[in-house]
Amino acid sequence: MFSPYYKRSGRGDPLDHCALNVALYGPQHRWVMTERPRGAVARDAANLAIGPSSVRWEGGELVIDIHEGDTRLFVPWQRRVVGRVRVIPEILNRAAFALDPAEKHIWHCLAPCARIEVEMTSPGLSWSGKAYLDHNRGAEPLETGFNTWHWSRAHLRQGALVCYEGERGDGSLFASALRFDAKGVPEPVELPPIARLPKSAWRIERRTRSDIGVAAVRRTWEDTPFYARSELASRFLGEEVVAVQESLDMRRFSSRPVQFMLPYRMPRKRA
Repeated sequence: MFSPYYKRSGRGDPLDHCALNVALYGPQHRWVMTERPRGAVARDAANLAIGPSSVRWEGGELVIDIHEGDTRLFVPWQRRVVGRVRVIPEILNRAAFALDPAEKHIWHCLAPCARIEVEMTSPGLSWSGKAYLDHNRGAEPLETGFNTWHWSRAHLRQGALVCYEGERGDGSLFASALRFDAKGVPEPVELPPIARLPKSAWRIERRTRSDIGVAAVRRTWEDTPFYARSELASRFLGEEVVAVQESLDMRRFSSRPVQFMLPYRMPRKRA
């Protein structure tokens, strides 16, 4: 949905603009988002192959095989990014939610709580921990439906909490908080107070929710001209939590400077 090539094409054929996005943070930082055309994509009900990488369901686990090269500004060669990621859902949710009255934008939190196992051979990294799995789909460009959005989620002692809010393209506001219980059943809960956060280095406005209206940025993982991803210390439903937070500004995304810069961050292969 962030492809500059797809945007320029008039969004005619989404299968002609596919990419696997991999972001490794820390000393061994890697960024992967190489777009490939329809001829390099294969899919069926349980499998998706994009070039040499693939995503598939295997025995109730989501298995992601990564065979890519990273992208760095002003560096013409790529470092190999190779490994396998397993996402093992602990609870599943069958309900999807519309983010707009016309139901043109749908969000589905498939696994509010999951485990992850990462085995990378290049760079040599491995770890396991908590995870989360969702997806979005839409019937119109994201920048048409939304000006901004802020999203955050946190594991609780039982289940998880997800907060979603922002401004739609028509200027109307939306906000919701969903608690997923230990069986994955979603239930709307009262929105905690707004907890404003410092703007990112690119001056993206960040926002989350917290029981006491206060949260702190522990780390900023991704900081771009239109998108920021952060780790927060917050409080939800009486629990001290570590939350993942994302803020997106689609007006920035649509601007000419950002559209000019995106191909350097997201190269495209012809085959």
